Amino acid sequence: MARLIRDCRGETVQLTDERVQHVVSQHPEVASLGVQAIGDALMQPDAIIVSASGDRLYYRYYRGTEVGDKFICVVVKSIEEFVVTAYMTDRQKKGVRVWPVTT
Repeated sequence: MARLIRDCRGETVQLTDERVQHVVSQHPEVASLGVQAIGDALMQPDAIIVSASGDRLYYRYYRGTEVGDKFICVVVKSIEEFVVTAYMTDRQKKGVRVWPVTT
């Protein structure tokens, strides 16, 4: 089964049960925040960066997680529009910032 989540830019992103299981098994620090944290990062990110490979990286900052103050990074495969993984990190990767939009 798949959840369809509309991101902050109106794009529909798919989060499958298989990808949720991947995050839970490989990144328990994200699992401790709950699956809703993935949706929150997609819907209300602090930043979206497009990586060199073309994937979108959605970042949302959390204070006081079990691994300290960190960003959750949700990786979305741009062409297929699905969540690949989510993990906690200290900093945002380099790439083209597409959110927030600045003029």
